[in-house]
Amino acid sequence: MVGIVVGSDSDLPVIRGAVEALTHFGIPHELEIASAHRVPERVHEYGRTAVQRGLKVVIAAAGAAAHLPGVIAALTPLPVIGVPIAAGTLGGLDALLSIAQMPKGVPVATVAVNGAFNAGVLAAQIIGAGDPAVQEKVAAYKDALGREVAAKAGRLKAAGVEEYLKSKEQV
Repeated sequence: MVGIVVGSDSDLPVIRGAVEALTHFGIPHELEIASAHRVPERVHEYGRTAVQRGLKVVIAAAGAAAHLPGVIAALTPLPVIGVPIAAGTLGGLDALLSIAQMPKGVPVATVAVNGAFNAGVLAAQIIGAGDPAVQEKVAAYKDALGREVAAKAGRLKAAGVEEYLKSKEQV
């Protein structure tokens, strides 16, 4: 249901976060390596056939020039989520700007540098807009996040800042 495409196998440690999120929500996904610069014909085929393969959303990750998400967005009517990868001397800023600065009519939703987990959550939210079961899983996940924050706030109030921070260091 979600296609994940990376420009290089060196992107796999980062994109693992998207796989983790999609697995958590029970959303089927595929994972592909296809460089916009080294194998543009492969990227073209991937983008053009995404709908026929039953995909609903595509997550595309790349570093440096990071053209992959934009090229995929140009080739498919599906929503594309870009994950900028921190690579090279600019720490991912180059990739972030490449992915975020798309021309009119070819949008790419962009998450933070190395923000693959959030890309998976965003893909789940997009799918959840039309699938009540996925929407319920996303809502439950967000409720759990809220309970975690409330529990931390309670521990902080009970222990004070110094004891709270000491207990965090011991974990």
